[in-house]
Amino acid sequence: MDSAERAERIAHAVLSVLGVVRLDGGRFGEVATYLPGRRVTGVSLDDESGEVHIVVAWPATDELARSLDLLATAENVRAVAQEIAGVPITVTVEDIVATGRD
Repeated sequence: MDSAERAERIAHAVLSVLGVVRLDGGRFGEVATYLPGRRVTGVSLDDESGEVHIVVAWPATDELARSLDLLATAENVRAVAQEIAGVPITVTVEDIVATGRD
């Protein structure tokens, strides 16, 4: 699988992790895989490592609150991304979005 396909598969898998609201490009939008005519924001890969930057929901939904915290969400993202990438992945929580729960 080429790097474009890997980046797209990682983005799709990360967005399916409970608690992830969206991928984030970082402070200046620099975290991305650049492809001809488009980019995969929030996923950066090279031959030796990768980065995934996410925005997480918090306070969590009741389901999420029972099963996860921020570190667990980041770990779940790392696990799914690393499985697809085949290289070590660093996960950065760029922001936390309020869900309306107190």
